[in-house]
Amino acid sequence: MKKQNYLRLLNIVCSVSLFVAITNLPIIYYNFLRVLVFIGCLFIVFNYKIKKKWRLVFVPIAILFNPIFPVFLYLKPYWIPLDILAGILFLLVTFYGAVFSEIESKATTKQVVKNRNMYNVKY
Repeated sequence: MKKQNYLRLLNIVCSVSLFVAITNLPIIYYNFLRVLVFIGCLFIVFNYKIKKKWRLVFVPIAILFNPIFPVFLYLKPYWIPLDILAGILFLLVTFYGAVFSEIESKATTKQVVKNRNMYNVKY
């Protein structure tokens, strides 16, 4: 599998884990969720193939879910909308955030054709 497929799989796993976190589970799951989502956010933030606006969106999510200096909201109703929002954002960046190589190759092909025709000067 390509590196891009691994990143997509990680994003989907993070998204599903966030949607599962809405239910009542033991605290160990939420500690695991913090680590998983933080790692997923770091892969998104430091991936140059993902558009910059998506990378900036995932910085606050990484801060919120970081396991090193955890943010405690103490009540489950505060975490539910954040989990849903973060899960939706992981799905959106999985399917709409990456700049695919096909698009880049078409753009470079058009540029080469444009440069080739650049010297056909007619007087």
